[in-house]
Amino acid sequence: MEKKSFYITTPIYYPSAKLHIGHAYCTTIADAIARYKRLSGFDVFFLTGSDEHGQKIQQKAEEAGITPIEYVDKIVAGFQDLWKRLNISHDDFIRTTQKRHNDVVQEIFRRIYDKGDIYKGEYKGLYCTPCESFWLERQLVDGKCPDCGRPVKEVSEEAYFFKISKYADRLLKYIEENPDFIQPVSRRNEMINFIKQGLEDLCISRTSFSWGIPVPIDEKHVIYVWFDALSNYLTPIGFLDDQERFNKYWPADLHLVGKEIVRFHTIIWPIILMALDLPLPQKVYGHGWLIVDGDKMSKSKGNVVDPVGLIEEFGADAIRYFLLREINLGQDGNFSRDALISRINSDLANDLGNLLHRTLNMIGKFNNGVLGELSAVRPVDQNLIDEAEKTVNEYKKLMDNMELSDTIKLVWMFISRTNKYVDETMPWALGKDETKKDELNRVLYDLVESLRIISILIFPFMPTTAEKIWQQLNLTGKISEINIAETAWGGLPQGLHVNKPQQLFPRIEIEKEQEEIKNIPETKKQNNKNVKVSQDDKDGAGMITIDDFSKLDLRVVEIKAAEPVPKTEKLLKITVDLDGEVRTVVSGIAKFYQPEELVGKHVVLVANLKPVKLRGVMSHGMLLAASKDDALKVVEVDMPTGSRVK
Repeated sequence: MEKKSFYITTPIYYPSAKLHIGHAYCTTIADAIARYKRLSGFDVFFLTGSDEHGQKIQQKAEEAGITPIEYVDKIVAGFQDLWKRLNISHDDFIRTTQKRHNDVVQEIFRRIYDKGDIYKGEYKGLYCTPCESFWLERQLVDGKCPDCGRPVKEVSEEAYFFKISKYADRLLKYIEENPDFIQPVSRRNEMINFIKQGLEDLCISRTSFSWGIPVPIDEKHVIYVWFDALSNYLTPIGFLDDQERFNKYWPADLHLVGKEIVRFHTIIWPIILMALDLPLPQKVYGHGWLIVDGDKMSKSKGNVVDPVGLIEEFGADAIRYFLLREINLGQDGNFSRDALISRINSDLANDLGNLLHRTLNMIGKFNNGVLGELSAVRPVDQNLIDEAEKTVNEYKKLMDNMELSDTIKLVWMFISRTNKYVDETMPWALGKDETKKDELNRVLYDLVESLRIISILIFPFMPTTAEKIWQQLNLTGKISEINIAETAWGGLPQGLHVNKPQQLFPRIEIEKEQEEIKNIPETKKQNNKNVKVSQDDKDGAGMITIDDFSKLDLRVVEIKAAEPVPKTEKLLKITVDLDGEVRTVVSGIAKFYQPEELVGKHVVLVANLKPVKLRGVMSHGMLLAASKDDALKVVEVDMPTGSRVK
């Protein structure tokens, strides 16, 4: 049975400057959808590229003292390098300067001209060079371009015109009868209103500059850049040279575009297709803008974020995860470096990374790295299995609806549920009791099976991380060739020999390091020097006043991870969650607790203790513990994180 095809595109980006984080966001969305469709058994064609003609490019090249093609070659190479770094799995990269595209655009012009829908006239009106857009006086906002807010200029020249007014009623009827064609609904409503205001015939050629595709019937004209650019979606799928391939992929299933160019894709492009007697795309989706720390990106403001630097610092998967998780598709979203680091530390390092690390550690410690013979399913195990199946079913529904952010949150809920399963079953305790070997084997199998399923589910969003998990679990085959059906519970072979754990995401310490303090007693003494001791305490108990006590900020936190501090016997590096804030605390309790035993406990933290560096690790607070003779226990509290202890 032949695979069902799925054709997805991004805009082709304009090489007037390097790409920023907003471009990376759009392309990452498309990549995640393309990867999911491949997992689901579709024959996917994923297209991106560069839109290289137009007056603005010619002006930029002249300013740089080079030819337009020299100018765009350098910048487009940067585009291609960025997509490689970001692990974008596109099937083709179209450049509008390629001969294959030149031939397509000229043929489209000929066909529409021969049909009588293109005529020669004179253009007199307003033009925005940065946007390469023509405007009517009534469409301006405060006399400026309604898209970019910059000045427009009056132009007058001989030009060819496309009779888009002829198709206005037909297009409006199509949009109203096909509610899914333009999404989200807010963009659809905007386009309906725009069409109802009246469509003027579109000027589709220029003579005042030469950097473009020549009009085939009149080579002193070059074709309008948007007429040229929109046609790119037909070029790579065989419009001129492979009818079978073209029929397979056209109409496109999804044009993913920024909201500022929805108008071109839902008015000009459909009318070009109508004039060619070709079917319209299934869907045009206008995503929102990415703003930085609450402000729109602008060169003048100096807040344009370069994704290459972020990838080099944090890795591609961390950037992909943040962009897709943090922003609801269709809405504007905020990019913040602090928020990115917080997500890396809490979601990636703690929740996912720690789950994999401690699972493989326990298999190595208790079973020499091998999954043992599987025992019967207990209620606690069945609950996890049910949650896995529920997650997979809901995952498919959300992804089919392009609800990427909600999909990621759903997967992370299952990751949290799996971490909770560790706390419920306490495999570190089972491993110390030979009579519990069957239960231990069941737990370890269930943990690895959960991680196997998780790795498949995160593959569209974080392909490199998914592959690393696959390799550490020592699973056969390539995860990129897996089908979503293999997320069914029970696909893990018994007797599997897992590999040793390797850190997925190192935690990122953002605070300035202080001078290292070498031992805990001195640290405690230094940090408590402001607490007043009552002189009335005759027996030396160290009496304090209520004012002294009120200086302490005692909070309930949840321990998310724990590990020994290298080259020490009594110190543990403990990661805690303080109502969404992730902190690292160094505590001298290694002789009393295995690291795994601490995870999930709700304990009390002295939250306003001055941070100090202990054996190379910044410690932000102190855990409360009770001790007597040779016994010690951390103080546990059955209250939500962030609760105050009074």
